[in-house]
Amino acid sequence: MSKKIVKSTNNKMICGVCAGIADQFNIEPTIVRVIWAIAIFVYGTGLLAYIICAIIFPEGHTDN
Repeated sequence: MSKKIVKSTNNKMICGVCAGIADQFNIEPTIVRVIWAIAIFVYGTGLLAYIICAIIFPEGHTDN
């Protein structure tokens, strides 16, 4: 059974998107946050992508 990406409720900083993605790929949430920050500052589209993910991803509990 495949796991869905959900927003983390126990390891969130803003909306829990980065922690949810990190849980999906079984990596440290800080790594995802740094990559996302680089995407925001270098490419400029990271902020829009984060907002879209925050709206689309359902709330859920992750085990971090």
